[in-house]
Amino acid sequence: MKLITVLASSVLILAGAAALTSAEEQHKIIAAPDIQWAPAPAAMPSGAQTVVLYGDPSKDQLFVMRLKVPSGYKIPPHTHPKPEVVTVISGTMKLGMGETADESKAQTLPAGSFFTLAPNTPHYVFAMDETVVQLSAIGPCGITYVNPKDDPRQSQ
Repeated sequence: MKLITVLASSVLILAGAAALTSAEEQHKIIAAPDIQWAPAPAAMPSGAQTVVLYGDPSKDQLFVMRLKVPSGYKIPPHTHPKPEVVTVISGTMKLGMGETADESKAQTLPAGSFFTLAPNTPHYVFAMDETVVQLSAIGPCGITYVNPKDDPRQSQ
């Protein structure tokens, strides 16, 4: 039994070392002035911009991206298939939980705020002013609107 435990521990240590080597090979620095925003994917209401800072949101791997939205921007109730880790970089947003958007029940999150969401948790967003959030997750990235009529891809 001790031999199995030692072997299992060795495999985990080697896997961890390989992951660190892989991360070191992907060393990346992006200075704030070098960030190049692009229009957000069609799954987002128009007006948003995104930039992928690390990884590939379409693959089963860690990715980090930023989302910039204008003042008054709204994302109707929706879910994501994987856990999300989000930091408000600038601006102020309101985050509400549930399948019905109600701004009066949404929590105000100024710059510096942080939140996490479990997979398939219905939530919605209101931007009080131009807001930038940084999102970290494991791909593939996805969004499912609670009400299919809210999905911008349906009007294309």
